[in-house]
Amino acid sequence: MSTGSLWTDFDPGPFLRGLVTLRRLTMMYPAGHPVITQKVDELFQHVAPGLASRGTVNIDIIHDELHVEGVPCHSDVSSIQALQELAELGAHSFQLRPGLQPDELRRAAEFLTHAADDESRPIGERLAAHGVSHISCGRIVPLDTRWHAPQWGDAPPSPMDPSYAEALSRAEQAFDTAAAGHSLNAIDIRELVQLLIGKVARSNAALAQILTLKNYENLTYCHSVNVAILSLMLGEQLRLDEATLAILVEAALLHDIGKTRVPLEIVQKPGALDAAERAIIEAHTTFGAEILVDTDGAHPLAPTVALEHHRGINGTGYPNLGDGVIPHAMSQIVSVADIYEAVTGARSYREPMKPEQACLVLAREAGTKLNTAFVKAFVSAVTFFPVGSLVRTNRDEFGIVVRTNSQDPLHPLISVTNDTFDAVFGDVDTSERDANGQYVRQIVQTIGGRPNVPFVANLIASTP
Repeated sequence: MSTGSLWTDFDPGPFLRGLVTLRRLTMMYPAGHPVITQKVDELFQHVAPGLASRGTVNIDIIHDELHVEGVPCHSDVSSIQALQELAELGAHSFQLRPGLQPDELRRAAEFLTHAADDESRPIGERLAAHGVSHISCGRIVPLDTRWHAPQWGDAPPSPMDPSYAEALSRAEQAFDTAAAGHSLNAIDIRELVQLLIGKVARSNAALAQILTLKNYENLTYCHSVNVAILSLMLGEQLRLDEATLAILVEAALLHDIGKTRVPLEIVQKPGALDAAERAIIEAHTTFGAEILVDTDGAHPLAPTVALEHHRGINGTGYPNLGDGVIPHAMSQIVSVADIYEAVTGARSYREPMKPEQACLVLAREAGTKLNTAFVKAFVSAVTFFPVGSLVRTNRDEFGIVVRTNSQDPLHPLISVTNDTFDAVFGDVDTSERDANGQYVRQIVQTIGGRPNVPFVANLIASTP
């Protein structure tokens, strides 16, 4: 399995708090003092077992929020001061590597005190001069440049299904209309909703492209189409009636329409946003509600969802609607789909998350930001290994998921293929058990990279 998935249960908060404390202690006591030795041992025991068994771990602080291997994780209140102190020192990002020795922790803490004194040399060189070779740290600057970041496309390469391609084209036209300051046509929106419900959502080829990781950085209209389909899947899992599903798909399709009023350079900025830029991007929820309130024929719940889809059930998020205001159930559904779709798409500053990683992100937010029942229903609907996922089994076989198993989500039907995913050697059911009741195969990894889209589409379409 990948390093990222192996570190998903790691809480970096105690380590970073301890590192800040150790830094302060090194300013008060000499090396070798029992107080320092005790803190070093405590820190080392927190990370050493994981480094030995799981490999390298990357920890980032972005807007006072912790990320482990690119996956956001909860920062408790006790960690906030430590995160802010590290950020002020210019230490927003840490990499810990196998082979780390206890004394390197002390040396790294000492280095942080003087890190800003000499920035003329590369930080790796300066750490090495301090005797630190298994820890790296660095600064995440407000504006990064694209030349050293992955260059992702802005739309799906050759959509798998004609109806999906048509839906994307219609959505692009609608969002361009809004961006030009013109009113949306409610009839056109309703026709697009029916296309999504009647055709796109019934196409396994289209679902495969929507559900699995995407090697392109979605433009807003593409993201919105995908969120609409994912919301529909969740709504069906919740057994909403047809009329309510149509309202849900419309609201999900238009949830980000407010981004048409946000400068594209901010929407697609590859680095962290500064305070002013963040205020502008967060205003897209209010902009969206205003656009939809003024759209004749739009369902009354569409502005509500546009306004609330970044609000948590615990009162966090934006915009601030006052204490005790809980988002509408439809907004809560769209929030789940929105997060899953966002993290499985690429960003200029990170790789796309695999489906099982995305489900873990949802699980981490369940009960605080997200509705727990909706998260469970969503994971049941999409499964950990959606149709179209590229996987590897414990027998070192490569395969493409061609049919999910609602009774056993971790064991779908796969077509065994080669490591370039362009030839098929037969289908196997990974839920098959041996005489002792043990699974014959286990999926141990999902595979990234760019699949042969037409080949995968034809394979999925031909599977009964």
